[in-house]
Amino acid sequence: MFNKLDFFFFGWIINLFYPEYYRPKYGYQRYYILFFHYLIPQKLFRLNPKVKWPVHHTSKVIAPDNITKGVLCDPGDNLNNYIQANNGISFGNNIELGPGVSIISANHDSENLSNHLKAKPISIGNNVWIGANSTILPEVTIGDNVTIGANSVVTKDIPSNSIAVGNPCNVVKSKKTYSEDLSTIIFNRKLSKKHQEYINSLSK
Repeated sequence: MFNKLDFFFFGWIINLFYPEYYRPKYGYQRYYILFFHYLIPQKLFRLNPKVKWPVHHTSKVIAPDNITKGVLCDPGDNLNNYIQANNGISFGNNIELGPGVSIISANHDSENLSNHLKAKPISIGNNVWIGANSTILPEVTIGDNVTIGANSVVTKDIPSNSIAVGNPCNVVKSKKTYSEDLSTIIFNRKLSKKHQEYINSLSK
């Protein structure tokens, strides 16, 4: 009953203000918490106001228009995340960032610190966990089904189905195929065809 009341009073507001928020309708994050702890700081106090998904008030998302993302993925929703997408960042589906994670798509020009260097976008695949206080540097590609250990610094590409740790981050072992069945989730809003195809792919 509480979940339905929570959605009735706050859920529709969250869906209205966060058009790119795709999470389970019930049982993930209370909508009243999203309203008071995320939406109010973002929209009223103008902390990350242009971001179309929940961002924690201690986190910063720069150039959100250069970010693409799937479902079950809200970059910056954890504590002290720093997401800088000047050169673009592509997030897949089902991605979780631990507290203190930084993802930096553009370095400063060492000869003119006011400028950012052009580089290819960062790409992060599906079913990826990035551990606390890790840093992802420009031009990195992280494959599908990857775990990045806490306090890692990712300076080069990480292949799919792997666990990688360290500074610099290196693959330490392979990872079994991602097995979670997400097809049973009732989402807070209707999924696009592309997003639904991803969900269906994990139920086979």
